[in-house]
Amino acid sequence: MAKFDNAVIYHIYPLGYCGAEKDNAFGAPVSRILNVIPQIPVLKRQGYTAVYFGPVFSSTRHGYDTADYLTIDARLGTNADFAVVCNELHKAGLSVVLDGVFNHVGRDFWAFRDVREKRWQSEYKDWFLLRDGNSNYNDGFWYEGWEGHYDLVKLNLANPAVKDHIKYAISEWVKQFGIDGLRLDVAYCLDLNFLKELHWFCKGLDPDFWVMGETLHGDYRVWCNPEMCDSVTNYQSYKGLWSSFNAYNMFEIAHSISRQFGGEDWCQCRGMKLYTFLDNHDVTRIATQLTTKEHLKPLYTLLFTMPGIPGVYYGSEYGVTGDKKDGDDALRQPFELSRYDQNADLPKYISKLAYAHSIFNPLFEGSYAQVYLTNKQYAFSRTKDGETVYALINSEGRAVDFPPCGNGEYIDVLTGEHGVLNAPVNVPAFGAKIFVQPSEKYDRYKSAIDNADNIQPVKKPVIETITAECADPKIPEVTEAAAYIVHEENAVPLVHSVTIVNENVTDVLIVSDTDDDEPIDYFGLSFKKETVTEAKAEVKSEVTAEPTPEPISSPKPEIWNEAMFQLALKSKVEQSVREAVSAAIAREYANITEVVVNAVLAEFERFTKK
Repeated sequence: MAKFDNAVIYHIYPLGYCGAEKDNAFGAPVSRILNVIPQIPVLKRQGYTAVYFGPVFSSTRHGYDTADYLTIDARLGTNADFAVVCNELHKAGLSVVLDGVFNHVGRDFWAFRDVREKRWQSEYKDWFLLRDGNSNYNDGFWYEGWEGHYDLVKLNLANPAVKDHIKYAISEWVKQFGIDGLRLDVAYCLDLNFLKELHWFCKGLDPDFWVMGETLHGDYRVWCNPEMCDSVTNYQSYKGLWSSFNAYNMFEIAHSISRQFGGEDWCQCRGMKLYTFLDNHDVTRIATQLTTKEHLKPLYTLLFTMPGIPGVYYGSEYGVTGDKKDGDDALRQPFELSRYDQNADLPKYISKLAYAHSIFNPLFEGSYAQVYLTNKQYAFSRTKDGETVYALINSEGRAVDFPPCGNGEYIDVLTGEHGVLNAPVNVPAFGAKIFVQPSEKYDRYKSAIDNADNIQPVKKPVIETITAECADPKIPEVTEAAAYIVHEENAVPLVHSVTIVNENVTDVLIVSDTDDDEPIDYFGLSFKKETVTEAKAEVKSEVTAEPTPEPISSPKPEIWNEAMFQLALKSKVEQSVREAVSAAIAREYANITEVVVNAVLAEFERFTKK
């Protein structure tokens, strides 16, 4: 079985999740992407098997206006930061999917900037679809933009150089971050020959590499087939999922699902594993979309039991709201766990659905058959290799008896209730039931749920960035080092990193799990947050203090001094980080994994060889 066959996906829009600025100043990196790390244990225990990140690469504004495919957006951090996030996800057993935005780039994309500067003399002019004329930006030439949006410059995907650059970028993402799949932005716009070429390139990197395309309407077989995408977004069912509940018209969604996955030969999507969702970064949050909030649980039940790969958009598991009419920013708010009700049962309810979807084969690869349907009630079965699972959905505000829908003894995975299906089944108001046969799979499911019930809130780390001026001309041109100390539950401290840039700044990133004024230890120094000015001076003096070498005979003492300074600086950084690791262990942060500590030491082994 391939890793995405029974996937349950958690969708993060990183710039919003991390609370990044709306516009990119293209300044020094701020390591916001590390805020994902404390949530990883929760995602794992809630039953998610993969995290799909929206755009993470350098862009002008919203991520889909790419400036550089090879560099993480500075508002999120550095490539090294994101590599740590991906490493932690993989250690937790979660796959990583990235947004591949290959139809277009932003006006700040490095090759298009060259075209803007040199126009027809640019060696990259054929990377885009240009012609004589002018643009609304007064560039002195016309170019094609995505669906009339000229801040999104369409790439010429027939150009071998463009395709080679995209392939190189993907190979680097696999190499640096170990990604497991791609979601192709506006796949419905991509040239089909390019899509085939991209498919085989990705499968050459990893036969299990997952390719999912964004599609809206039309025949999904055009894009979802053995030569192109493994999956596509199921917008054809998206609207019916919520409007069937709002209008108390379950016939709408039942018709959509039967048309796609029914038993007739003309059903278009039989055998496909479409990506199904209730909301995402482009549409109104489901908690806002629903007229009756009590419909959230039965609606999520339908999402996780209908054919497809279910995806949950970050924050929606806590009932976060956001209306598309208020703009995209309303849909992409920062993830702030402290603001959500930790005692709410919706996340735990979704967790039960997630484990059921992953464990019971009929739910992720079984055939579909409608069993019972009224305006307010809907039941169907999913069958695989003689094993059947029944889903019963009641949108009505009163308990309702469903007629017998099967035979034999079954267990409701949502409540543990035992019963037989050759008798009427009572489904509570705004409720649902998922019936499975007693088996080893149910025992495995029950064990997973019992563990998930022990989920504890994870504190969101507080990021403090301290900048100190460095006037010493002998600082190396660029010297970077980072130690990542990750606790299994809470990050204390989560990350230490230092970047020293020639004659410019020393950036010290400190991540604490508290908002209080307790002293923070860094590089052997202890200071409180309110004494940042003094801390800057201390960090500066510690890092830039030039050693006093023994006198030697040298025709160029300034070279000797610079070399000695660089060596001493490396030694100081290595020693300090080792001390930080030791101090963390001494404070009984016993769950710091050996793998992470070894990774820290390996990083500094690499660092000292620069």
